[in-house]
Formats: sequence, C-alpha cells, structure tokens
Amino acid sequence: MAPVLSSKLPKVGTTIFTVMSTLAAECGALNLSQGFPDFSAPQRLFDLVAEQLAAGRNQYAPMAGAAPLREAIAEKVFALYGARYAVAGEITVTAGATQAIFTAIAACVRPGDEVIVFAPVYDSYVPGIELNGGKAVYSTMRYPDYRPDWDEVQALISPRTRMIIINSPHNPSGSVWSADDLQRLSAVVRDTDIIIVSDEVYEHVVFAEEGRRHDSVAAHAELRERSFVVSSFGKTYHITGWKIAYCLAPAALMNEFRKAHQFVVFAVNHPMQLALAGFMREQPGFARELAMFYQGKRDFFRQRLADSRFELLPCAGTYFQLARYSEITSEPDTEFVRRLALEHGVAAIPVSAFYPDGEDCQVIRFCFAKNEDTLAAAARRLALV
Repeated sequence: MAPVLSSKLPKVGTTIFTVMSTLAAECGALNLSQGFPDFSAPQRLFDLVAEQLAAGRNQYAPMAGAAPLREAIAEKVFALYGARYAVAGEITVTAGATQAIFTAIAACVRPGDEVIVFAPVYDSYVPGIELNGGKAVYSTMRYPDYRPDWDEVQALISPRTRMIIINSPHNPSGSVWSADDLQRLSAVVRDTDIIIVSDEVYEHVVFAEEGRRHDSVAAHAELRERSFVVSSFGKTYHITGWKIAYCLAPAALMNEFRKAHQFVVFAVNHPMQLALAGFMREQPGFARELAMFYQGKRDFFRQRLADSRFELLPCAGTYFQLARYSEITSEPDTEFVRRLALEHGVAAIPVSAFYPDGEDCQVIRFCFAKNEDTLAAAARRLALV
C-alpha cells in the first residue's frame, strides 16, 4: 500500500510561469511571459568560464562563495551604496535569488511566526514561509500605482511578526520604492526584533526619469543592521540559467544564514563564480549601462503598442510592462492570457496570480527582455487584439 502524504503546500500547483511558458512552446506563441532574455551575455563572460574550466577550477567552491567573487561584490556594493560588508563574514554567494530568500526565511522563521509580504507578491515568497512553519500576512498594493500603504503595514504588525519581505524594483508591477518608503519602513520596525529581507534583483534596472534611482536597504544604516539584501547575477548579466546570486547581511544574521545555506545547497558552481569575478573587474561599466539598455527596450515596446487598445501602466524599473485590457474584453485575466497565446500568438502573465485571493484588475504582465525583432513581432500581434 502506498503511503499517504499530507501536502505541506496544499494550495500550490504548478507555477504560472511554467504554465505559460509551456503553453507558449506548445502553440508556438512569442514568450513574453517568463522573465528571461532571448539574447546572450557578452562572449567575454563565456570565454572566462572556459578559462576557469580549463584551469581545473571544477571542484567545490568554498561554502560562502569563491573569495574573488565576494571581494568583487564588496567593492561593487561600497561603490554604489557606500556600505562596507566584510568579505569573510557578511557576503554569501547563493544558487540564485530564490535560494537566498528561502534560506533567509529558513534561518529566521519558526512555526507560528508571521511574515509580512506585499501583494502582488512574487510567487516563491509565501511557499518558503509556509514550508518553514510561518504564516504570510498580506499588505496590498493596488492598481494603478502599486505603492505600499505604510499605515496598513503598521496595523499588521503583531507580537508574532518575525520578518517583512520587500521587493524593489518590484516584480510584477515595475514600481520603484523611494528613500521615503525606506524611511517609513525603518520607522515601522524600529524598537522591534523584525528582520527585513530585501529582494533587489533588479537593482541595476531603474529608469532615470525624474532623477529616479535605486534606494538600496544596504545604503540605509538603520535598516542595514537588521536586513538580508539579495541581488542576482542572472538578472544583471543575462544569465538567468546559471542561477547565481548573493546575499548581504550583518555578521550575526549571516552566521545563521550560513548554518542553513550549507545544508540547502552547500556551494555554488565554482568556475562560473570565478568567471563572474573576472568579468566584474574587467567590465565594471556593464552593470552601470544596464538601465539605459533596458529603458531602450521598454520605450521600443511601448511605442509600438501606443495605438493598441491596451492601457500601458507606468514602468519605473525591472524588465516588465503591465498592461490593462479592459477596453478589449471583460474576461478574467487567466482566461484572457490563455486566449492571447492560443489565438494571437503572444504569451503573458495574469497579475491575479500574484495575489492570494486572485484579485483581478484586468492587468497582465509582459516581459520586454527580448530582442527587438521579438518585441516588434509581438507588438504587431497585440495591436490586432
């Protein structure tokens, strides 16, 4: 007789990203759903990987990450944010940002603890909380501007609140939090033991209109002392399939993080870490130019949809564009994206998938991290919807 297993995630099915990418492949649709580029990283990065492979750097990396990469990270973070993180005890290289976020949760959240998240919420946060015995508590950011409501957050704080997970630039909305938002967050958690996890994987994709910039938790002295800050090489260097990221935290928090990290993944791909370290030193301008690169793609895509029936929402950062389709149909967003793929050949993500109750404002998400030929072809199809 087969064992009966009670699911630890009874409400979780196949992620919407897998569902839509699979549908796109099955029906030949242009995949503007899942957030990955259809273009390559610079050849020099691949050459550096080949050099490391040939040099025999093919055994386990140190558990915390290869020292040259952690040194390069420390230099980058100081140059950008004026924050000094110790290479030895405050920087850890991870197998992607999802692993970093899960590990921070696993290190800190205990059964019965509450974790505040902001909906629309990226889909890995809540399962990580629940797998570790915690309870997600939702603060809602709403159409059309998707801004945090700090009065609501303050009201959600309870004696059980262990952690708050934030994400800016924000996926899926493309909104960017301001220095004032970090000040409000700091006031909310002051004189508490609440820990912050700051998902900053799109830190280099903030568009410069109106003097906008990325305000990192790393640059905020009061928040930094209670925060895990997560960033991603995959998003920055167009290598999402490498699954390499990093986490910053003060020594006491990082010590607990590494206790969990060593048993979740232990170490991350060694030759690719060393190649990234070399590339960061050789081409420091690559990350600095990323925002302009993606702003060009955003503007290209938006211009070609300007005469369509989609309402394009503001996009301040990330490589995602939200669009409202209420002038086209009253269908729920989950049905509309399926029809969009099957009948019009473009795959997108329904934003209701990011809300716990499936809140549907008839808004869908397109990824514009694509070649201009792909974006132009998709826009031609969408203009006919």
